[in-house]
Amino acid sequence: MSSGQLHDRITLWSLPLVTGLTLGLTQRSDLTLIVSGGFLFSGLLFSPDLDLYSRPFKRWGWLRWIWIPYQKVIRHRSIFSHGLLIGTILRLLYLAIWVIALGGLGLLIVQLFRDIPWNWQELSQQIKRSLWTYRFEWIALFAGLEAGAILHSLSDWTSSTYKRFKRKRQKPQRQTTSRKRKSSRRTSKR
Repeated sequence: MSSGQLHDRITLWSLPLVTGLTLGLTQRSDLTLIVSGGFLFSGLLFSPDLDLYSRPFKRWGWLRWIWIPYQKVIRHRSIFSHGLLIGTILRLLYLAIWVIALGGLGLLIVQLFRDIPWNWQELSQQIKRSLWTYRFEWIALFAGLEAGAILHSLSDWTSSTYKRFKRKRQKPQRQTTSRKRKSSRRTSKR
């Protein structure tokens, strides 16, 4: 498994490549900025490693407590944290629940102290309209978040495969030597 410092380096070194590819594909600087920002956010703060006491978890500062229930429920490197699409979608839904809950609590507190009329139906209609109006921007943000998560999982997978291969290569040599010793002991006892 790659270290947190290595994940950070991979993210930062890959950012120019992601930015260049996005600009080349979309020919739009606004979407490029959104994809690149989502990629950087995903690599440094919204990583699949939020299921551990990790660098991304620590970077949330005094808000890191919101990720503790997530850590309790999600097993590290499971499909729900490191899985393609599933991990990012699950983290987005989890964060959205907190944003809605804390935002709703904030609105309730404001409503208690100030008598501001809220038209919830109009607010929900505006949210629906903005989701549709800015659909390309939302897709670009998700693409950036997912690209960061894919790069993270790919580096974990590559690192683990390399370590497994290295151990596997060393293991037979040790066994062969120990087997020779055992067989030589058996023959010497006879």
